[in-house]
Amino acid sequence: MKFSTSNKPLNIFSYSSLTDIVMLLLIFFLLTSQFVIQTGVKVKLPGSQNNEQVAPSNIVVSITAERRVFVGTEETSLDALAGKLSLTLKNSESNNLVIRADKEVNIDMVIKVIDAAKGIGIDKFTIETEKESF
Repeated sequence: MKFSTSNKPLNIFSYSSLTDIVMLLLIFFLLTSQFVIQTGVKVKLPGSQNNEQVAPSNIVVSITAERRVFVGTEETSLDALAGKLSLTLKNSESNNLVIRADKEVNIDMVIKVIDAAKGIGIDKFTIETEKESF
């Protein structure tokens, strides 16, 4: 007795499942790429209701609650800040300084950082904040 089967090789490949996978990967990478800006210094940023996305910049100064100043992830003093910023400015395409100050820091520290940056020619400043939720 001879049995017949209807299993024949597929002549047409269905791309619908492959398209779904590529779409899910695209969505995943778009959502996770927004969190790449963070530096390694932990600060509690002040809240703001009208928070905007910070433009990526290589020049990031972080001020912790203990009044410690970091350029990127490297700690520095206020006296040596201008020298560190000028070295970072030479390696950067943008002229924007992002200041990540802890919400416990006095405005006096932030003004000293801005003065040091203005002294070496940086004229754009962004103070990073967190989105305030109700």
